[in-house]
Amino acid sequence: MGICLDELRLLVIRPTLKHLRAWSAGMEDLLLGTAAQESQLGFHLKLGRRHGLGLYQILPHTHREIWDRYLIDHPALASKVRGLASQRDFLEHPHSELTTNLRYATAIAWLIYRAAGIERIEEGNIRAMARIWHRHFHHGPVARARDFVRSYNRMVKDEITDSGHQYTAAAAVPRRAPTRRAATNSPVARLSAQTVR
Repeated sequence: MGICLDELRLLVIRPTLKHLRAWSAGMEDLLLGTAAQESQLGFHLKLGRRHGLGLYQILPHTHREIWDRYLIDHPALASKVRGLASQRDFLEHPHSELTTNLRYATAIAWLIYRAAGIERIEEGNIRAMARIWHRHFHHGPVARARDFVRSYNRMVKDEITDSGHQYTAAAAVPRRAPTRRAATNSPVARLSAQTVR
């Protein structure tokens, strides 16, 4: 597998959608499912001779169309998306951002759906997500909607329900109420005590 599911969700997809004011649980799931189907959650960033790039295997042609045919009519949104890209590399090699910049690639993947009129999707409706992916995102001759369902169930749904493999910050670090002793022995507390004297 590629990127840890929770980290991809919480550190890449969710903050990107919130930055674009487009977050919903359904859209988050659709993008996770798209990444699972297209690149096995980032296991492959370039699949053999295929032309798709990055986590979502976006075609350079599709990338250009998003900028030339959709974002040109939405300048405020274009500015937000451009803000996610790197300063110099984007101007010299814009398509490389699809492989090296996860938040930018996520924004473009979301824009592919938005340009097709998809703004909301029901959370947990895997078959609806599969149909939307197949109709508006999929560009290869082989994969079908049922392949999306299979990838989603194997890499997203199973990972969420299998607590043995799921990583969460809350599970990794047990929460305890701080004790007075720990607070007074901390470096910050010692520094504060020295300053007061």
